[in-house]
Amino acid sequence: MINIPILYEDDNCLFINKPAGLSVHADGKSDQYTLADWILEKYPTLLAVGEPIKMQVRGEEISIPKPGIVHRLDKDTSGVMLLAKTHEAYEFFKKQFQAHEIAKIYHCFVYGWIKEDQQTIDSPIGRDAGNIRRWVVGNLARGMMRDAVTHIQVLKRFGAPMQGSKRVVVAEAPIGGSTEKGTYSFVEARPRTGRTHQIRVHLRSINHPIVSDSLYAQKREPALGFTRQALHARELRLALPNGETKTVVAPYPEDFKRALEQENIGSLEHKNNKQENKG
Repeated sequence: MINIPILYEDDNCLFINKPAGLSVHADGKSDQYTLADWILEKYPTLLAVGEPIKMQVRGEEISIPKPGIVHRLDKDTSGVMLLAKTHEAYEFFKKQFQAHEIAKIYHCFVYGWIKEDQQTIDSPIGRDAGNIRRWVVGNLARGMMRDAVTHIQVLKRFGAPMQGSKRVVVAEAPIGGSTEKGTYSFVEARPRTGRTHQIRVHLRSINHPIVSDSLYAQKREPALGFTRQALHARELRLALPNGETKTVVAPYPEDFKRALEQENIGSLEHKNNKQENKG
């Protein structure tokens, strides 16, 4: 059994800090170890909680368990996830997600300096006509479009444009946007909807894809030491069945810590740490 940090637990729910590289549930095609496997090893009674996925594999319908899983994170996204421990709690949390009543905060590193300090991206998302694995906005999408809204706030811009193998000297707090190689932004994203790959798609749509995202930044070189998409689910704030409003913050994983320290963004970690015991 792998070690997954538990951030909060009571009789109704469990908040964990999911590591990057771990799929939430099986895909019916491989035998990879998943979060669902960890849940069933540690909390076997959760098998009866939630709704399994029905899918066709080699012409047969199979049922894939999602024990207590109310929502999901992409395989290479780290951070806080909520699990329900009873079916009543599962239905309670599911309604909050469906009504967009749960506050979700993500932190990420993106390529380039985003010009605006804050902006709201209100762009419906659909399947990429040229790649079934990807989602896009605009005319490149096919099929049904789904509303998607993400609020973006730049926490810090850093780096410098490259001229050949050298960086150009710039002011510490650059003014204006840039998509040039060598420039980066540390960003807070607050999705108001919960679409597949939403933050990744929206940031790519404004020409600032997430660092080392192999699906949405294929033409960019991996950077800042990341070997996976630099996206972390930082915080969840929601109502518990007992009426309490709970805020749970997931500490940064090691790759985030190294990038923050390398670029002298440690003060933001200190500032955010003050929130970790709130609620």
